[in-house]
Amino acid sequence: MAKDGKQYDRSAEDLGNIVGLEHVNLQVEDQGLTTLFYISGLGLTRDPYLMTSIDNMWVNVGHSQFHLITGKPQHLRGRTGLVIPDREALLQRLEKMKKPLEGTRFAFKEHDDHVETTCPWGNKLLIHEPGRFGRMQLGMPYVEFDVPAGSTKAIADFYRKVFETAANVDETGDMPAARVSVGPSQELVFRETRSKLPSYDGHHIQVYVANFSRPHKRLLERQLITEESNQYQYRFEQITDLESGKPLFQIEHEVRCMTHPLYARPLVNRNPAQTNRTYVPGRDAWVAEPMEPEMDDPRTAMRQRRFEAVTRRRQAAE
Repeated sequence: MAKDGKQYDRSAEDLGNIVGLEHVNLQVEDQGLTTLFYISGLGLTRDPYLMTSIDNMWVNVGHSQFHLITGKPQHLRGRTGLVIPDREALLQRLEKMKKPLEGTRFAFKEHDDHVETTCPWGNKLLIHEPGRFGRMQLGMPYVEFDVPAGSTKAIADFYRKVFETAANVDETGDMPAARVSVGPSQELVFRETRSKLPSYDGHHIQVYVANFSRPHKRLLERQLITEESNQYQYRFEQITDLESGKPLFQIEHEVRCMTHPLYARPLVNRNPAQTNRTYVPGRDAWVAEPMEPEMDDPRTAMRQRRFEAVTRRRQAAE
């Protein structure tokens, strides 16, 4: 027992072989509308150094990114979770996007514990406040996919045995979900649905792994490798039942090693509160706020901030 009398779950800080969920890659139809939604609306940051033309946009969100390529729009079969601070400012930015994005599929709705928003082409994002996912204050804590009923146990087994990462089946929701650790406070979530799934359209995710060769060998033995990209990267698409070989879910994984030149590349994240009218020198970059160590459960801090925000809004309305 610790000196302060607390008992700690040491396994909560373990990392599996997958050490980071780096990006979600989707095609979008119009880079102008993309800018309005991801940059002006969500308050994220276009990477200033790479992919700066009109055929591809890299959008930074903490240590992760969206890669948004101009083309026929693609739809992630599920939801992407983000952590973005200052819910009130987020809602104000999204409100301002209603007119510029009129005629698209853009929408947003406030819930007790998150803001649900839809991009101009129908991709859903769930925006959470800091405090729910460990110490993450700006980032991509999860990507959640809808998968066929009865598939989650085999999906969890696939990641445990092929990638040597922590994975379990969560039975607490309306439908079971396989939760796969892919980095500090990051998960892939595969939630069962009884609804018919749309066809896979080629979008992908990218992860970094510590041991690069063992998963590659296991995927190669099962003839699942789809691309030998280069010395530092390979790809596969099918998650399969390891016993029967039956395909369970199709989503391309871009798998990179930790010696990849882009691993841990510093990403620029701006402070979206800065404007030319209210400019404060030295505050152009986003800076994380100190966490509140006295609050054992981070959800307590989140609920308190939510209560204070609602109170401020009600007072302003009066």
